[in-house]
Amino acid sequence: MKFFKIISIFVLSVVLAVAGIIYYRYYFVFGTGIKSGELNQIVLKGTIFKTYEGRLIQSGFKGTQANTIQSYEFTFSVEDEKVAKRLERLGRKSLELHYNEYKNVLPWRGNSVYIVDSIVSIIDDDEYEVVKKTSKKKKVRKIEEEEDDDALSDAEEEEYDEVFKSLEYYDKK
Repeated sequence: MKFFKIISIFVLSVVLAVAGIIYYRYYFVFGTGIKSGELNQIVLKGTIFKTYEGRLIQSGFKGTQANTIQSYEFTFSVEDEKVAKRLERLGRKSLELHYNEYKNVLPWRGNSVYIVDSIVSIIDDDEYEVVKKTSKKKKVRKIEEEEDDDALSDAEEEEYDEVFKSLEYYDKK
């Protein structure tokens, strides 16, 4: 009976150690952060497990060998299909992406240790406007198109009239 107790404690400790190692290598979030740059590509690929893989081009240059210049590239995977579909529509835009870094890859999670889980902000180059994410709901506000400048409300017209009258007053002095 004592021998059975020793063996069961040994087996239990080995199982717990293996489970701890697997958790640390594949599920423990080693790092988290935000990367910003221009979205270069987002593709769905894989033989058995189809995963979304992307590349973000960051500003600046690095040289890996003497007399060479490369751009900074951030390769990542996306688990959430909604985030991936949103990224597909944002090609060639400047983005800030939130990611989690793991020690090793899992085939169903992607080909990269960097897993993007949300879009923090979108920088629209045309209007130089930053669109921020709303709290925990992970919704991104859409950039609203400006309405016609010709159509002013009555209150706005009165405000403009007051401003112009004050300008005329100062011009007369």
